[in-house]
Amino acid sequence: MSSTFGHAFRIHTFGESHGGGVGVVIDGCPPRIPVSLENIQLELDRRRPGQSEIVTPRKEADTAEILSGLHDGLTLGTPISIFVRNTDQRPGAYDEMAVKYRPSHADYTYDAKFGIRAPSGGGRASARETIGRVAAAAVAKQVLHTLHPGIEILAWVQSIQDIQAHVDPETVTAADIESNIVRTGDPAMAPAMIERIKAIRADGNSVGGIIQCVIRHCPPGLGEPIFDKLEADLAKAMLSIPATKGFEIGSGFSGTLLTGREHNDPYRMIDGKVRTTSNRSGGVQGGISNGESILFRVAFKPTATIMSSQETVTSSGDNTELAGKGRHDACVLPRAVPIVEAMATLVLADHLLRQRATDHRS
Repeated sequence: MSSTFGHAFRIHTFGESHGGGVGVVIDGCPPRIPVSLENIQLELDRRRPGQSEIVTPRKEADTAEILSGLHDGLTLGTPISIFVRNTDQRPGAYDEMAVKYRPSHADYTYDAKFGIRAPSGGGRASARETIGRVAAAAVAKQVLHTLHPGIEILAWVQSIQDIQAHVDPETVTAADIESNIVRTGDPAMAPAMIERIKAIRADGNSVGGIIQCVIRHCPPGLGEPIFDKLEADLAKAMLSIPATKGFEIGSGFSGTLLTGREHNDPYRMIDGKVRTTSNRSGGVQGGISNGESILFRVAFKPTATIMSSQETVTSSGDNTELAGKGRHDACVLPRAVPIVEAMATLVLADHLLRQRATDHRS
């Protein structure tokens, strides 16, 4: 099973949802990058369960332990290992799921691939695996700040079902996003989104939506031709997040309604730099960043676990029914915002280091 992501800045995550813990090993981080445990913990706190009334009530402090790779707050250039212990496991809530496949979960597909699975909490298929990604991205963020100060990566909830936020990607701030528990960049729409999530949860159901992300002040030239295009790696990164079902960048699918004359982004020299007067490309052309803001959207499906009885089958091939149990998010989007930011940060750090290794100007 592939649990490794990246090339120059490479991470390998490990652990199961209800095992002893989860974590990450980072390889390829440059030496002498300032990294603090406080910065890592801040990002993990944004992702952890139990942080508000609209997310899963599982109580996990998600306290990070740095096991290797740092000395006196600086990276050594050697592998960095970060570990988070699981402390609130309830495997008993999954006894029935050990023999019954949960609809739209990875239970059946893991059995089909490996012939064995960790049924408690979904094992590796659980979103708890993303703890390692978020911790690694906290380190990657410091790499970006050190090597190319000014890059800013912000994600927010753009929609919950049919409730749409109105956000200007060029002016939205982290304070705007963190000012409400749903993490929308449009705080005025937060009450309606929160009420929709509460109503769906009260009905034993779940709901999905869209997260939008902007990367501001990205330098031109990041991304590799053909297979490792920046947008291709961003798409892979986003679609590796649990519950994702769609990715689009720039004009996305709506660009199919335009003509070439309408869709092209004209170039102009502005303040001595090559710029575009529109940004339907979403900051990426030919798979390489052009210096404009990179704007993309990620679609998240409704949470698969619902508290209503559904048809399914057992691992022995018998038809049966199953109702969800345990502690689950009725909507994953508020806690997925830092995960989207994390994966975008990992992609940018990886491509920045790859570009520095081959830059024709150096």
